Amino acid sequence: MLTKIEGFIISEVSYGESSKVIQLFTKEYGIIGVMCKGVKSMKSRLRALTLRFTYGFFYLYYKEGKLSLLKDVDVICAFPTIHSDITLLSYLNYLTELTEQVYKESMEEEIFSLFIATILQLEKKLDPVVLTNILEVKYLSFLGVGLLLDHCVRCGSTTNIVTINADAGGYLCNHCLTNEPIVSLKAVKMLRMYYYVDISSITSLKISAEVKKELNDFIWQYYDRYTGLYLKSKEFLKKVEKLA
Repeated sequence: MLTKIEGFIISEVSYGESSKVIQLFTKEYGIIGVMCKGVKSMKSRLRALTLRFTYGFFYLYYKEGKLSLLKDVDVICAFPTIHSDITLLSYLNYLTELTEQVYKESMEEEIFSLFIATILQLEKKLDPVVLTNILEVKYLSFLGVGLLLDHCVRCGSTTNIVTINADAGGYLCNHCLTNEPIVSLKAVKMLRMYYYVDISSITSLKISAEVKKELNDFIWQYYDRYTGLYLKSKEFLKKVEKLA
């Protein structure tokens, strides 16, 4: 039976001369393999509709645990703005690889919605650093290393929070501070906002360069220390950020 499935193409590999297999990330079925027969042919209408990073409705002969067969595609967004900007494309590549790894760890449906909301905002040219950090913070709980955002990680105090520190694992109050660097109070408050904000409701992102750097540095250090993830796309993204 033909099934209509909302999905995002996270990868593709050639199969024979004219076909390919795509890995499709979906909310209902997770990550599934789909055979796309004849789509590499220049005459195929589906050639441009089955490229990596395409988001749409896919009409499949779905087979659980096996390769499904593609019949048709209705594209929701092909992300033309992102594809025309090497920096945005680097962020999309990283977010896609990160999302794939996070989903494999937890298999939670919510991950799909968070991911799609983020990349649709990226297509609108909202700040890629902030969007990426927001999604990274939300993903931590799926990886089993969520941040404690209500109190000092050492003594449990809910008052006099003065900094965030990746080695310590989150918030620190003035009584527990030893030689950790102090970040701005704005960064301390924004970290909590990153966790609770509804990504799809964001209309603008006005955060100072200083605060963005403080939060980006903290989040990436936290990932390196606690998640165990190593992503090639992240290493490339670091190079892109240095050039920006």
